[in-house]
Amino acid sequence: MTYPTVMHHGAINGVTGSCHQLQMTGSSSILIDCGLFQGEEAHSQSPGISFSLVGIKALVITHVHADHVGRLPYLLAAGFKGPILCSQPSAKLLPLILEDAFKLEVSREPKTIERYLQRVSQQIIALPFDHWFSIEQTETLHLRIRLQRAGHILGSAYVECDLKYLKTGLARRIVFSGDLGAPHTPFLPAPKSPESADVLILESTYGDRFHENRLTRQERLERAIDKALSDHGTLLIPAFSLGRTQELLYEIEDILHRKTLSESVRPAPADNQCLPITWPKVPVILDSPLASRLTKVYRELEDYWNAEAKIRLGNGRKPLHFGQLITVDSHAQHMQTVNYLASTGRPAIVIAGGGMCSSGRIVNYLKAMLTDKRHNVLFTGYQAKGTLGALIQKYGPSGGFVELKGERCMIRAGVSTLGGYSAHADQKDLLNFVSGMSQWPEEIRLVHGEEQARRALATELLSLYRAQNKRVDVLVPSDVKPLLGSKLRSS
Repeated sequence: MTYPTVMHHGAINGVTGSCHQLQMTGSSSILIDCGLFQGEEAHSQSPGISFSLVGIKALVITHVHADHVGRLPYLLAAGFKGPILCSQPSAKLLPLILEDAFKLEVSREPKTIERYLQRVSQQIIALPFDHWFSIEQTETLHLRIRLQRAGHILGSAYVECDLKYLKTGLARRIVFSGDLGAPHTPFLPAPKSPESADVLILESTYGDRFHENRLTRQERLERAIDKALSDHGTLLIPAFSLGRTQELLYEIEDILHRKTLSESVRPAPADNQCLPITWPKVPVILDSPLASRLTKVYRELEDYWNAEAKIRLGNGRKPLHFGQLITVDSHAQHMQTVNYLASTGRPAIVIAGGGMCSSGRIVNYLKAMLTDKRHNVLFTGYQAKGTLGALIQKYGPSGGFVELKGERCMIRAGVSTLGGYSAHADQKDLLNFVSGMSQWPEEIRLVHGEEQARRALATELLSLYRAQNKRVDVLVPSDVKPLLGSKLRSS
């Protein structure tokens, strides 16, 4: 076998389970991410570790979403004792994500959880962005990595790996994109391309499509909430606890800020005039204990926010801690809130976990309210095949049904999807990430995408290279040939 090479242990037939192994020599390697399989992939893929840990020097984490870190409990259980390298913000967020995963997958016994988290904290090494860190330095091999902002969620990074083989003089730079963000994301600056790469492992989640205008997405969110208020019901927004929840709160706070200012200059209604609930009075309910804890950490990490967000703070605003925000913690409070909103139809905005509706507190809201036409469900993120969210998206507009906790549930609530909120780069952004390099990669491997998205992006990459008279091998890995994949060439 020729080194270096990359082996893929996930995210090669879909968008979840990211786990890639950079094999530097026959006895030395590092892992990039170790994520859970979700949706349909979870039914066919075991979360256990099926590859050897011998010679793995470190785990490098691009960001702390479950599909990139969710298999970490299994990795530790399999005997991994090496360092866990991640950005400084990710080091703050990771223990919360792992605690939640451990409770779901392993044990809820407090002492067991405490021992587990202590072990994790001892293995985490927090790295600043844009600084080189040496992992291996022997007489034959030097390996150093650098984390650069990826713009996906707070703390997200792409990983530059510089390898130098001292005996042969070979030098290679291999870049793992992780999940790349799109421009105009709250809190985060847009990602910048690396200077160069010989090999690029590139995500392709939205490799076959373009996002709706992100600059007008807040207007579309405002219209969706206006519709929910006019229907005299609750707007249910399934959201991932990390990233999407904080973005939505940030956007809703800005709308509330404007609406409150406009309401303050309106003439008061006549005493006998009955008006529907207005924006400045609508409660915004965050029903996810994990999201609440993560949002608190987001507030503590304001040094990593972008300039726009810092200006709001400087003006005395609280983008993640505003007055109308209500957090629901205990299960009893959660069920009380579900029953109250379902029975009264009181207008409210509910942001609840989880993002694809396959688990989390959003399921109880859906079971109680999906059959009531007063309510609305708004999707703002990707729904993987086979998830409850994808089924509601598919059958909701036509008045179909879904199975919820073993019971048929007719979909009478309004169902809509709001584009422009994806935390992933679209096809144009991904192409710009490549073309923005001074030295373009000679090999690109497309991962973390459905087959259609990977194929479409491969076609566009080949066209991009041909237009510049450059040569590239584009590989689309598969579980049949994980080392080679399907090769497409521009020459």
